[in-house]
Amino acid sequence: MIIMDSESLNGKNITELPESMKKLYEQARELIENNDDIKIYTHIDCDGLCSGAILSEILDRLGKEHEIQWVNLDELQDLEIKNQLTIFSDLGSGQPVDKNANENQSIIILDHHPPLRDLDYNANCNYLEINPIHHGIDGSYYVCGGGLCYFLGKEFGYEDLSWIGVLSAIGDMQNSRTGKLEGLNTTIVNDAKKNGLLEIEENDLNLYGRKTNPLFVSLSRFSDVKLPITNNQGRAKKILKDLEIDGTVPLSKVTYEEKGKIFQELFKEIMEIVPSKYIPFVPKLLMSDSYEFLNENKEEFLSDASEFSTSMNACGRNEEYETAHKVLKGNRQEALDSLEGISKEHKRNLAKSIERVAKRTDEEIDEGGIIELDNIQYFDGYGIPANIVGTVTGMILGEGNWKKPMIGLSQTDEDNIKVSLRCSKLLSYDEKAHFGHIIREISQSVGGNGGGHAVACGAYIPVDKRNEFIENFNQRLEGIIEK
Repeated sequence: MIIMDSESLNGKNITELPESMKKLYEQARELIENNDDIKIYTHIDCDGLCSGAILSEILDRLGKEHEIQWVNLDELQDLEIKNQLTIFSDLGSGQPVDKNANENQSIIILDHHPPLRDLDYNANCNYLEINPIHHGIDGSYYVCGGGLCYFLGKEFGYEDLSWIGVLSAIGDMQNSRTGKLEGLNTTIVNDAKKNGLLEIEENDLNLYGRKTNPLFVSLSRFSDVKLPITNNQGRAKKILKDLEIDGTVPLSKVTYEEKGKIFQELFKEIMEIVPSKYIPFVPKLLMSDSYEFLNENKEEFLSDASEFSTSMNACGRNEEYETAHKVLKGNRQEALDSLEGISKEHKRNLAKSIERVAKRTDEEIDEGGIIELDNIQYFDGYGIPANIVGTVTGMILGEGNWKKPMIGLSQTDEDNIKVSLRCSKLLSYDEKAHFGHIIREISQSVGGNGGGHAVACGAYIPVDKRNEFIENFNQRLEGIIEK
């Protein structure tokens, strides 16, 4: 197998907190120690759930009564601040959360998304924002919301929370560019390893389901580039049989030599179809470090960071926040049965939604299924809940043209549409194709707002701006997308 050099990518890869951030964490610690009326607002995805759990655990250990509320971004526009201290995690930087606060109240924001305000911002309240972007650190790859909350925990000496920081980073796809956790995430990883909580298998095959899926299933779900095996379990079984590899065991049971054979087979097939500009990136498309939690049962899915993060996202998408919170804080006996049921129901909902997109025949809809334009492809998610349209968009990508980003649309109410975008990692390696930045630009141009990662992002736009958004996005990518 080929090992990629992460230093070949541009970016400020700082592994230790800058002094300017350390001072902010000291101030955050003082605010928490000096307040007793505390509320946490956190996001609903894996990163947000991990962020909220870390903050809640910190406050529990300090004996601080507190309330936690899981919210989506659109719920923060006119938020009423009622508590003495309000903490926002994995959100808040891009929303006007302080506009209803007064001079007797305090706000802490721990967020890695692009901020509306700079470090010199003058607020109506005692305002403290910790955002890596203010310090020249890319929040897409080098630290996420859960990581920022972990550093607050570390300020109090709680290094045993580092494993949740690692989980949040994997759930937030912080490793999507190089297959490794880098930057400030490196410190979190090292703390987890030092405390006997984490083990890493470097340069593992980048296939989902290391613990629970038979190998042939994992192989058939490879969709970053559409190959003959994509969504074709029979083809995947045949390849593994030809390679003399047992396809019924999970990836975690496969030897290093066998993984090398699979890598070479995938590499060969991808090289035959990708445009030349993507060829240098193919090895890191196929490999990534695997992160295993040593405080979990080695045979169960919670021991694998990728599968654990998926179960947390399932909770978030199904509004089962309390279950995720209990699992993350160690209350497993009560929550694990619920978690298994949530995951199964989530898979059923996804399967129904994917079938609805792929096989829609509603006569009242002029255009059904996946609609392909010059530079994008999209589908209208009629009947698909907005909270899972992003996951559906990623899964349906394997049915479309991998050379173009896939956009899913789902109406949230009579006035707004949720937009979700997913793309092959190969597209995101083009520096001009940071779709998180592009979706923010296009959504704001039509009166909405959005953002996210290069490979996975989203927005909310007005219903009557749907067509304009699609047209503008398609035009914006002219000359960027390889035809």
